[in-house]
Amino acid sequence: MGLVAGSVGKMIMKEGSGSWLSSLLFGIVGAVVGGWIGDLLFNRGSMSLFSPVSWILAIAGSCIVIWVAAKFFGARR
Repeated sequence: MGLVAGSVGKMIMKEGSGSWLSSLLFGIVGAVVGGWIGDLLFNRGSMSLFSPVSWILAIAGSCIVIWVAAKFFGARR
């Protein structure tokens, strides 16, 4: 789930650079962030792998993580 969510998040955020490892890390961290947000807002943070809501939350979380990373690391360039 992490690799797919990170790859889709990179496509949505137009962040094409990086390896599959960065996609995996963005996806894993994004899934945790998305699950946390889903638990806070909808009381649905912990779901199964095959739940569409789980995928949407993981992709949204990876977009948030990519945006934060771009703001944090983009300022150093």
